[in-house]
Amino acid sequence: MKKVGLLFGMEQTFPPALVAEINGRDDGVSAEFLKVGGIRLDQVFEFDVILDRISQDVPFYRSMLKIAAMQGVRVVNNPFWWEADDKFFNYAIANKIGIPVPKTVLLPTKNHPHDTTSESFRNLAYPLNWKEIFDYVGFPAYLKPHDGGGWKHVYKIHSIDEFFERYSETADIVMTLQEGIEFTEYYRCYCIGKEHVHIMPYDPRNPHHLRYKASFAPTEEMTSMLTNLCIKICTMLGYDFNTVEFAVRDGIPYAIDYMNPAPDAERSSIQEENFEWILKTAATFLIELAKKGRTTPREYSWSTFIK
Repeated sequence: MKKVGLLFGMEQTFPPALVAEINGRDDGVSAEFLKVGGIRLDQVFEFDVILDRISQDVPFYRSMLKIAAMQGVRVVNNPFWWEADDKFFNYAIANKIGIPVPKTVLLPTKNHPHDTTSESFRNLAYPLNWKEIFDYVGFPAYLKPHDGGGWKHVYKIHSIDEFFERYSETADIVMTLQEGIEFTEYYRCYCIGKEHVHIMPYDPRNPHHLRYKASFAPTEEMTSMLTNLCIKICTMLGYDFNTVEFAVRDGIPYAIDYMNPAPDAERSSIQEENFEWILKTAATFLIELAKKGRTTPREYSWSTFIK
């Protein structure tokens, strides 16, 4: 029997529900929670597929998953791919191939990173040409980490003074300053297996527990557009389990956030209808993947999109 392992952290509802869903289908594939101790160089992993929901926060797991992938275990998401990414790089790729993204600038850290001094930054043109940056991005803008998630250290900026006030709080976090898209609609889209897309109206302006209670819904044309963009982005980046967020301005969906190696799937957070879609679709995808057997990771998918 093929086997799926789940690696997770503080989640309460999605992991046990997914294990129960897979085991309840009687489809020749079983699922269980993964348990590990110290990892040897010749460690043997009994799973055909591992769904990773936590290694973005636990480097020990991330290194372990690379060993599992080297052995041919299908790890979702591929640890070699997503660890090599950052959100600024992803914006640059999407921009290069014509997907609408907000104007974005990568900024050096406000403070020196640990074990560095001013001599470590001899190649940095300092002070930066802030006027040029502000003229390019405009206001309002968002100051946010180049590689982060969970809305941590994200600030909406309305003026130059407010920018410097917030920037001074970021210490040694590498940040981006991004054009604020004043949207009329906003969508958070689940994409599983680079094929299955679920579009969720989402309003980040609402309190967290009401963000999926949006006052808008996609037209048939918008649904088709978002579906195609999600599949293209996830195929390009090699993500099999991802969410892609779009802010719609003047009918154009701007890709805002699409590097989410373990997107939120808690029942209480994403609401019941969305939870059921993710649960059923994830179970089907993981079962199909397990039946294909083991395989070693391939080259970066994004390279085929860059001509």
